[in-house]
Amino acid sequence: MPRLWDKGVPLDERILRFTAGEDHKLDGRLVGYDVRASIAHARMLQKQGLLTSADTAAICGGLQALADAHAAGEWRIELADEDVHSALERRLIERIGATGGRVHLGRSRNDQVLAALRLYLRDAITELATATTRVKDALEHVATEQGAIALPGYTHMQPAMPSSVALWARGFATEIEDDRAALLRVHARTELNPLGSAAGYGVPGLGLDREATRAALGFERTQEPVTAVQLSRGKAEASLIFELAVLLGDLSRLAADLLLFYTSEFAYVALPAEMTTGSSIMPQKRNPDVFELVRAAPATITGALQEALSITAKLTSGYHRDLQRLKAPLFRSIDLAEDVLAIMAHALPGVRFQPDKIELGPELHAAEQANELVVKEGLPFREAYRRVAARLRGEES
Repeated sequence: MPRLWDKGVPLDERILRFTAGEDHKLDGRLVGYDVRASIAHARMLQKQGLLTSADTAAICGGLQALADAHAAGEWRIELADEDVHSALERRLIERIGATGGRVHLGRSRNDQVLAALRLYLRDAITELATATTRVKDALEHVATEQGAIALPGYTHMQPAMPSSVALWARGFATEIEDDRAALLRVHARTELNPLGSAAGYGVPGLGLDREATRAALGFERTQEPVTAVQLSRGKAEASLIFELAVLLGDLSRLAADLLLFYTSEFAYVALPAEMTTGSSIMPQKRNPDVFELVRAAPATITGALQEALSITAKLTSGYHRDLQRLKAPLFRSIDLAEDVLAIMAHALPGVRFQPDKIELGPELHAAEQANELVVKEGLPFREAYRRVAARLRGEES
């Protein structure tokens, strides 16, 4: 079957493989969202007198059946389809006949892909925020169950002041909650309806009702002017990847602490045997691989952020095929963040602090002792500071 843009000349197979890229593999997650947007578009066309009620019913029913069949694993997007949009339209025409070709009236794959992506991102952000809450709750569980255990607090990797498991866990929990709130703020860039902008300059002569598709799909606003739609490409993607990089940065620091605490030299924490892996050569080893992989995760997302930002950095206005390459770093970041959040929520409750292995040296109380001298003897803080330092060096009785 000809492609949506086909003009009778068959496409070179190598050109197809290069230009289609990964889309036929990546777009599976967009099928349901593209169907929703296409149904909203078809119903708007009917309202505007551009589709009959019979054609609209056939198109909407056919699209929903295709979405259900895809969810059931009955078909998948093929390289010959190029992407989700062509895959659905081709199968729709096969299912309901020539009427299926009417659904593309008044739109381009440019506004079509943005509508599907923004619908997908709304759900993905909500799911990521929920997963982030689960990690925060796991940290709160650690704080509640083991919070009274004393820990040394560190600065410059040196013992600094007294801390506790509660302070340690709730510090991370607070920052992860901040990350969750930041993720939800990305929603603002996904709440713009692109439908009706077509290839970036609107659809002259049809009188489309962009507000109708906005309301049907639950977008907060219709994106205006139409020329802004393609200029906005990459912003929601980069914003989300950035916030995921910040989130995974916090989780990486959490993992780094646990890896330090798990060393035999520290032994502040114990991990269940089923949470650790073995060595292929050293019989005694139990390795905290899960936290090492969490520690490394920000590298992948930081790379994806640079990738996303670089794709759009020097593009002129209007649509460019370069924008197709935004999907891979976006989906890679979302998938990695989901995996890291899930494993951390699963693993944290198994971490057990070992108070008998945790030593708190007298130097941890130095700042407190200096403050006591200020309060009790009225010394300037710098004099109290020097006295305590000298005492710790053994220069003062």
